[in-house]
Amino acid sequence: MENIKDTFKEVAAAILPVTIVVIILQVTLMRLPLEALLQFLVGVAFVSIGFFLFLLGVTAGLLPVGELIGKRLPQTKKSWLIIGTGFLLGLAVTIAEPDVRVLAKQIDQVSGGEISSGILVMAVALGLAIFVAAAMVRTIFSIPIHYMLIGGYALVFILSIFVPEDFVSISFDAGGVTTGPMAVPFILALGVGVASVLRSPTADSSEGFGLIGLASIGPILAIMLLGVLFQ
Repeated sequence: MENIKDTFKEVAAAILPVTIVVIILQVTLMRLPLEALLQFLVGVAFVSIGFFLFLLGVTAGLLPVGELIGKRLPQTKKSWLIIGTGFLLGLAVTIAEPDVRVLAKQIDQVSGGEISSGILVMAVALGLAIFVAAAMVRTIFSIPIHYMLIGGYALVFILSIFVPEDFVSISFDAGGVTTGPMAVPFILALGVGVASVLRSPTADSSEGFGLIGLASIGPILAIMLLGVLFQ
């Protein structure tokens, strides 16, 4: 019951400010048609219900299962299985990520179909999956995260010199949308679970954090490489 109350408060805190701002603008400046305002309010109701159910599902299902998988994998003592599972889960949750699909659809429309949404979704998913696997490698072999972050972003900035400007913008947006409500809870829980088992007794499960920041480099590089192909 407490979980339901907390989720309701989260939804209200997320949705109400936007709703209030739009209503204030309607009263003072915009004067939208009544039909458009009613459509917005109906949309707010649907989003609130959907977001509420989604957050309940994340708390009750995705987070516990992600962390449980992360804790069970190291017990197999097979590095390839941990890395491969990270790759497959990164691929799956990114394909399911709503934010990625919204971005892909908008880019498809703006480009007149030149960059199809399907290609963009797969490129982003593969990029994130590869770097989730790389994050598993970092955890297994205790590689300092700043080495991987510096190396990854150095590669991003070097590659941006050779990529069309439009793709540079799209690539950084792609890195942002992968930190959405579907990917983050599951991948973060997976990383914390793996780290809590593999690390030494003196280290805590916070070693699993930083995975999302590292993984988001993958989609940036993937879209830049796609830009090279579309030149």
